[in-house]
Amino acid sequence: MVRNRVTLKDVARRAGVSYQTVSKLLNHQIRLPEETERRIWQAVEELGYTPHYNARSLRAQRSFTIGYSWPPSPPDETNPILDQFLQSMFVAAEARGYYLLMFPYHYQVDKQLATYAELIDTGRVDGFILSSVEYNDPRIRYLQERKFPFVAFGRSNPDWHFPCIDVDGGKGLYEVTCHLIALGHRRIAALAWPENSRVGNNRLEGYLIALREANIPVNATWILRGEGRLDFGYRATHHLLNLPSQQRPTALVALNDYMAIGAMQAAQERGLRVGEDLAISGFDDIPLARYLTPPLTSLRQPIWEIGQQVIERLIDLIETGQFPEPQCQLVPPTLIVRASTDPNAKASTGSYSPSTKEVING
Repeated sequence: MVRNRVTLKDVARRAGVSYQTVSKLLNHQIRLPEETERRIWQAVEELGYTPHYNARSLRAQRSFTIGYSWPPSPPDETNPILDQFLQSMFVAAEARGYYLLMFPYHYQVDKQLATYAELIDTGRVDGFILSSVEYNDPRIRYLQERKFPFVAFGRSNPDWHFPCIDVDGGKGLYEVTCHLIALGHRRIAALAWPENSRVGNNRLEGYLIALREANIPVNATWILRGEGRLDFGYRATHHLLNLPSQQRPTALVALNDYMAIGAMQAAQERGLRVGEDLAISGFDDIPLARYLTPPLTSLRQPIWEIGQQVIERLIDLIETGQFPEPQCQLVPPTLIVRASTDPNAKASTGSYSPSTKEVING
């Protein structure tokens, strides 16, 4: 026999209140005398009423669910960094009795904020993880106005204060540029992201600081900006190699591995030996990087640890209402030196040996 679904009116009848009162209590819209609330929750449990979440969520007045959305990757390029980030968050959330709710990413601000508003107003999530954070990010301002818990993977405007963890990309580019300078390079190009990219500007600043400290003039013709894709790295490198021989860079830093891989392809098409005739470095240390010919020097982000920490920080914020300290935590990347910048990587330590450097042969 099929059992009829329990309704709000069934709960209200058992608790001796109106069904409007039950609805408002379950949606956290009102507070009632303790005895009345106790009767309603008891009726919910006895009747097994679960409108959108389980009885545990009802008792705790939480959904035990965390919302997360991200911009889609290009269809022809996978994103192993995102995969690792997601898996790390899944594991960390489950360990604390929470789950992740993935929802579509909208580029239109009004649609984007409408989705966040619906998830908040329906009580479907207890907090959000934000990533791909940019300048004047509307999600941050909206969630702050709603006083709704969130933790971001990334910073925004310098004067905005909110719970976040970020990779210190500037420190990473500083270290890899210093590594190239120590190898004798003076003409070092940069494959950068568009000027409105907060992450890109942070990373590029490390490159600029390293050049200034070494008294190497910054040559604007060696800084090319575009999307962080293979085809941009490929086209930009051909452009650099078309410069007169005395103006051509002998090394380049790319703000991600895909641009660096495109750069390697262009250099090899021109008959250059990557690592000897043109040194190339990336950022992210995707799994493919070590299997390229030659293996790619890159900056490794501690993505698994970051995924764990953003979840821990958010759940602590949800459960205690207290901002984590430090409010914004910066995590340094690790420079992984391979043959794309130093053909003798296994034996090469040179004068440049920061604590975060690893030298790997292949």
